[in-house]
Amino acid sequence: MTVFILVPSVFTGGAVWDETAGRLAAAGAKVHVVDPLSGDRADLETHIGQVVGEIDAAGSAADRDVVLVGHGYGAYPVLGAADRRAERVARIVYVDSALPNDGAPALAVVPDQELRARLGAQGPDGGELPVPASPQEWQRWGSTAGVPDSTWEKLTALGSPQPLGTLVEPLRLTGAAAEIPTSGVLCAENGSTLAMVRLVVGLGDPALQVLTRPGVTFFELPTGHWPMLSCPAELADILLRAAAGEGERLAVPQTDAPAELPGYQRPFLLDLPDIPRERHGNIDLYLPRATETAETSGAPDGPLPAIVFVHGGPVPEGLIPTPRDWETLKGYGRYAASRGVIGVTVDHRLYGLTDYPRAAADVAEAVERVREDPRVDADRIALWFLSGGGLLTAEWIGARPPWLRCLAAGYPIMAPMPNWGLPSGRFRPVEAVARAGADAPPFVLLRAGLEAPAIAATVADFVTAAESAGAPVEIIDVPHARHAFEGLDHIDETRDAVRSAMARVIGRLGTPSH
Repeated sequence: MTVFILVPSVFTGGAVWDETAGRLAAAGAKVHVVDPLSGDRADLETHIGQVVGEIDAAGSAADRDVVLVGHGYGAYPVLGAADRRAERVARIVYVDSALPNDGAPALAVVPDQELRARLGAQGPDGGELPVPASPQEWQRWGSTAGVPDSTWEKLTALGSPQPLGTLVEPLRLTGAAAEIPTSGVLCAENGSTLAMVRLVVGLGDPALQVLTRPGVTFFELPTGHWPMLSCPAELADILLRAAAGEGERLAVPQTDAPAELPGYQRPFLLDLPDIPRERHGNIDLYLPRATETAETSGAPDGPLPAIVFVHGGPVPEGLIPTPRDWETLKGYGRYAASRGVIGVTVDHRLYGLTDYPRAAADVAEAVERVREDPRVDADRIALWFLSGGGLLTAEWIGARPPWLRCLAAGYPIMAPMPNWGLPSGRFRPVEAVARAGADAPPFVLLRAGLEAPAIAATVADFVTAAESAGAPVEIIDVPHARHAFEGLDHIDETRDAVRSAMARVIGRLGTPSH
């Protein structure tokens, strides 16, 4: 018999699991639901002890597989308990939760960055957080997509205040649970998809390589952060399948085969001359040769326009090679130079979701240094963003300097994912283009047809806002292209799309202003 121990997230008592638990029981499983203790003195250790007690109550029969299920914050007491009863736990299932780490508090999974900073400043003696009073307040803790308003009213009435100590006390682990098989239930409407997990793991962060182990499986649901309320039957089915060891696995290379490189680090889709680069701090310059400049622009002398290519992310700090040494960035720099303009690549410090302000400052500072170079026409600059760098376009859409002739973006993310919790007012290109309208700079958008649905939705929202506001956006659709297609999809369609985008950007750079 499988014994499921279900642990809810913040504010929600055991009642949140009622329908899912009923369906599990109907399928023949035994179900224990944890109703977390509240009160000023409750902390993470309190909730870990509750889960340990439920494991002990499940008995020690050899034919009973204990499966711990933690939703959101619930993953922290679940993993803490599994660390103490590792021999009794057959599998851990994380429902739309980040993977907890030793020494990290559950505050790390609070999506709203402004709220996270405020709670962290209060410390463990900050009392309790009141139950959210509306769907809008619940949204600060995760996407409410799929949950009827009437359910939220009931949930608010039944909810319990969240003791601040449960969020700020660090999780302490011995490592005993490290080998327990795990499953992740990703909720697409909250910004978590298998495609995005593959993308992030592919960047090479050593801390995430645990997700490629054979015992790790994934499921994806097209709903918000609260699947036990929006699709309880589907969640129950997934929990049963997870207990049976089912689910998708990330590709694990054979030990005698080389690791598969992410798209950004694979050869660029165009054959280009080996144009040398100059390295200046965090920027690289690719300068056209005199003959190429003369043939393509007719102006071998004098300063030249520049295209600054901005990588996406977040990228793990300390990752080697850094983005400007990726084949995609080097390819774009060389391609720009081969077309008679100066190609520039930048390393910026987008190491985590809280780093967008720092990354924006890095890019702005790099652009100013490029404009100060006497070989650059400071009045003819274009910026070209990739992937998660797309959010940085909002800074330039909203305050267009006269020297910025064009923006471009390839397979960009054009709105924060619901679980990113970025502060309001910045890094929202959809809002920026709606405000700027016809005054926005010309924008060339490379849209990948095989994009992850969650990312594609942000691009669709941006296009709709631009069209409604009359903003000058040119779209180049690449129907058979994936995210990071420059290294993944070497076909005529993608080559033609990159050539077309480069031609349009260069065309917007115009003639010298002096």
